[in-house]
Amino acid sequence: MTGPGLAAEERFDLLVGELIDRPGVSYGKDEPGTANRFGSNALKVGGKIFAMLVRGSLVVKLPRGRVDELVDAGEGVRFDPRGGRPMTEWLVLDPSAKLSWLPLAAEAMQFVAPKAKSGAAPKAKSKPAPNPKRPAP
Repeated sequence: MTGPGLAAEERFDLLVGELIDRPGVSYGKDEPGTANRFGSNALKVGGKIFAMLVRGSLVVKLPRGRVDELVDAGEGVRFDPRGGRPMTEWLVLDPSAKLSWLPLAAEAMQFVAPKAKSGAAPKAKSKPAPNPKRPAP
């Protein structure tokens, strides 16, 4: 469905279609007030970007070690939005890479998704230490 025979924009549109119905996923273009802003062409989970189309390339957020692995394998480069300081947890997938976009974007979504809270009870708020200069109530 997101094969290399399609233009990048078409592939990304198919990717959005595959992921948009998953819990917590939103698409920047569908959010009010995001036109022409950073994230306007991005998939988000829990309000955080995990995949976007930048200058015709898929950009995904993955753990640093995974990005290192993919860069070392020649599958892409680190995302450098301003030219000077590449981001360690963002990968720009090489247009000639054979990797399927959907599994890579799903991996990014899992990485960025808000972690489920453990069943632990919330911490009780601690009271401030008494002020020795004020009498106790």
